[in-house]
Amino acid sequence: MKMTVDFEECLKDSPRFRAALEEVEGDVAELELKLDKLVKLCIAMIDTGKAFCVANKQFMNGIRDLAQYSSNDAVVETSLTKFSDSLQEMINFHTILFDQTQRSIKAQLQNFVKEDLRKFKDAKKQFEKVSEEKENALVKNAQVQRNKQHEVEEATNILTATRKCFRHIALDYVLQINVLQSKRRSEILKSMLSFMYAHLAFFHQGYDLFSELGPYMKDLGAQLDRLVVDAAKEKREMEQKHSTIQQKDFSSDDSKLEYNVDAANGIVMEGYLFKRASNAFKTWNRKKPDHIRRWFSIQNNQLVYQKKFKDNPTVVVEDLRLCTVKHCEDIERRFCFEVVSPTKSCMLQADSEKLRQAWIKAVQTSIATAYREKGDESEKLDKKSSPSTGSLDSGNESKDKLLKGESALQRVQCIPGNASCCDCGLADPRWASINLGITLCIECSGIHRSLGVHFSKVRSLTLDTWEPELLKLMCELGNDVMNRVYEANVEKMGIKKPQPGQRQEKEAYIRAKYVERKFVDKYSISSSPPEQEKQIVSKSCEEKRLSISKLGPSEQVRASPQSSETERQDSSVFLDSQHLNPGLQLYRASYEKNLPKMAEALAHGADVNWPNSEENKATPLIQAVLGGSLVTCEFLLQNGANVNQRDVQGRGPLHHATVLGHTGQVCLFLKRGANQHATDEEGKDPLSIAVEAANADIVTLLRLARMNEEMRESEGLYGQPGDETYQDIFRDFSQMASNNPEKLNRFQQDSQKF
Repeated sequence: MKMTVDFEECLKDSPRFRAALEEVEGDVAELELKLDKLVKLCIAMIDTGKAFCVANKQFMNGIRDLAQYSSNDAVVETSLTKFSDSLQEMINFHTILFDQTQRSIKAQLQNFVKEDLRKFKDAKKQFEKVSEEKENALVKNAQVQRNKQHEVEEATNILTATRKCFRHIALDYVLQINVLQSKRRSEILKSMLSFMYAHLAFFHQGYDLFSELGPYMKDLGAQLDRLVVDAAKEKREMEQKHSTIQQKDFSSDDSKLEYNVDAANGIVMEGYLFKRASNAFKTWNRKKPDHIRRWFSIQNNQLVYQKKFKDNPTVVVEDLRLCTVKHCEDIERRFCFEVVSPTKSCMLQADSEKLRQAWIKAVQTSIATAYREKGDESEKLDKKSSPSTGSLDSGNESKDKLLKGESALQRVQCIPGNASCCDCGLADPRWASINLGITLCIECSGIHRSLGVHFSKVRSLTLDTWEPELLKLMCELGNDVMNRVYEANVEKMGIKKPQPGQRQEKEAYIRAKYVERKFVDKYSISSSPPEQEKQIVSKSCEEKRLSISKLGPSEQVRASPQSSETERQDSSVFLDSQHLNPGLQLYRASYEKNLPKMAEALAHGADVNWPNSEENKATPLIQAVLGGSLVTCEFLLQNGANVNQRDVQGRGPLHHATVLGHTGQVCLFLKRGANQHATDEEGKDPLSIAVEAANADIVTLLRLARMNEEMRESEGLYGQPGDETYQDIFRDFSQMASNNPEKLNRFQQDSQKF
């Protein structure tokens, strides 16, 4: 209820004015109670919601574990993975909703209570104080006797001054009351409207997500109906088989006697046989027959046996062409036969005469077959192919012309090819795949999301917040660059790109393009010219010398003897480009800061965590650190690089970034969960290295990260994600590293003082 107080009544200080003040003060006190209660309820709701998200996320992990367990069942694995990914998206939407609720209800209303109501209370205290002083002045003025002229003048002056002060304070108090009554409406409605818009966005996102999932769920439902029918049919067939087998005569319980030299799995014959010990006593173990009964098989021109299915087969005869087989009638046991080779013999016993004859015939037939196939095996070993190498036009144009103030959509769409969808060509795409660096229409983005985050990570160009390093990553690649890699053979294969609206064609095309990589030119992996290779080697060695120079004295002594050997290894790795593999190309391109080449290497199957055994098992991410590129590190992390994988010296990317003073990279790795407590072979963690190098910025970041980690641990499972100051400082460092990296070069200047 909006209540105002009249200024004229305030000057009169009438009973009507005092009654209005009492009513307003009571209303404000009740408003404060209501707002405090609402804020507490909001905090409880947010805490409960976050606990729900944590529990729900654990449930999603259980679904993913079940999907991995069902890896041999494509339908179950695909369905569970798709459902868990969709539900994970909903958890993310829930988290965003709770964050917006905290900003709109909790923060906004708390600010209103702390700021505006506090001003009202301060004004009320001043008014009550001056009102009491005025009353005292009136009483004193009334008590002065008329014959005491001096006291009369003094009391009159005090009353005049007090009355003047009262009017000023009272008018200020009334102004504060009226402003508060006017503002309370806008503050309450503004916070609630923001809260309702957050719900609107949440349900819209959920509706869009499940609208994309709807057709798949419908198809799966139809497939389940067919599976139920098939299961019932299989059950009837199995019951019929069961009854048929029960009616058979089991008087002769011999296993199948057939052998097949041309079996598809290469096993000519298999079954249980007793084996006599090959020691000097030549005994059969009668007390424990399972010790001598083994599962024998004839495969790959060898006679092998195993006790359990998972055991590695034990070879009895290396080459059947060098052995013979015969009956054994001169021993006490029945159904025995012997396989004799130039070096040893093996006595075996079957369960019946039929089985013994079958085994002997199988061995003899295998010996004859082995002689016939002798020439064919050598021909197969000589047939090898060597993939040719080519080059990819990386289109490495400068992307530094981005204007400040532009939106993420404007920045990304100005890159060549990004004005239309990368997969179907629809104009004005509003979605992007951040690990591929391409723009997508809403329909293609839904299909990309269904592939899983290990293939494509989808984000909105208009609805989501874009970190500066991620925005630069998008501007370094683009649709034209990526299509030259992933659609290199589309025209040669006669494949037509799907058109907007062709949902099924799009799904098949996108899966073939990014999951199966059918259109990638497998013989066009790039390699750098020899001159460029030498520059890379020299630059890499220079970086490593710089790393050594920033170590402590003891570390320099240990690292220096290895430097020449490391340079020779660098040269052998970088200059040997005759047989370039995708992992090595990714390793090189990470140092060169060449994102198109890195994308090409990943498309050819490069392991994003490929360790270079000739260079202390350094990974592409460590090379990106040595190259000094923040965007290159971001690209590798978005494509699954392990931020905690270390080289043989025990140093991970965070160690190397700290040694080199790359503050932006340190900030990025800490945000991506780098282990700041890991120590190298010298027993030093990144913080001790930064303190020794006197790099104030990195020391600040590492200490803040450690404090934030301790804060989260102290608050328990459902605690806050971290201190707001920590988040603000890291956000400032990220912005500076991406937009003004020269400001972070203070380390190079200040380090000379130490």
